[in-house]
Amino acid sequence: MALREIMVKGEPCLGKVCHPVTEFNKKLHDLLDDMTETLEESQGVGLAAPQIGIMRRVAVVMDEDEQIIELVNPEIVRTEGEQTGPEGCLSVPGKFGMVTRPMVVRVRAQDRDGCWFEVEDEGLTARCFCHELEHLDGHLFDEHIDHYLTEAELQAYYEACEAEYEGDEE
Repeated sequence: MALREIMVKGEPCLGKVCHPVTEFNKKLHDLLDDMTETLEESQGVGLAAPQIGIMRRVAVVMDEDEQIIELVNPEIVRTEGEQTGPEGCLSVPGKFGMVTRPMVVRVRAQDRDGCWFEVEDEGLTARCFCHELEHLDGHLFDEHIDHYLTEAELQAYYEACEAEYEGDEE
């Protein structure tokens, strides 16, 4: 396994549509392993192949149980509800914006050996599915925002969430 360089906004590869994976071999397995290692090292929750300069429809997502979900040729097959919250991206370092995404997302994808499966999750993982799959079509999260959040706006959001959470415990 090897760490890969994460491309940042402005790199041409981040604005292009990725090609489907057609060969399920050691090269793909190595890519998935490298992506997982790079994701863990960067302390992110998702990484798509174009973020490391590879124009293939591949993404890895860390769910809320810290399990890695490998997605090859993924597509969203169902969504439900809505959530709005701050979102960032390893390719737009240090920047966050408020983005509305579905609350529940079901994805159909292939695993590293080409077998089809479906996975469904909610909350942060659902947000991550949408975010990473958009990368595969050449889009970044900041296309959904009207401005980047200031440090004060981000802090106020998290303080409000914490106060709401503490109120729910009573």
